[in-house]
Amino acid sequence: MKIELIENGEKLVIALSGEIDCALSDEFFSKAMAMYEADKKDVVFDCQNLSFIDSTTLGTFVKILKRLKSEGHSMSLVGVQPMIKKVFTICSLDTIMDIS
Repeated sequence: MKIELIENGEKLVIALSGEIDCALSDEFFSKAMAMYEADKKDVVFDCQNLSFIDSTTLGTFVKILKRLKSEGHSMSLVGVQPMIKKVFTICSLDTIMDIS
């Protein structure tokens, strides 16, 4: 897993790569929130190099979304691989998150 802030303009763009599973989901949450706390604005996760997530990671994305929304910000996922997008769709998370 790699989490990298790649753009800090109008929005925070955070690139995710590799695999994020239950063993790494807490670290993912902590790193993403640290980036957000440093400069609170809308967050875009660039997922084009993200190869795997599990159900715990889905929950982590929901947790991040709730936090951002509670503070008036939005979250979107871009470049999501088809198999990962399918997981979001099966769980109906595509109805509460902007996923492309």
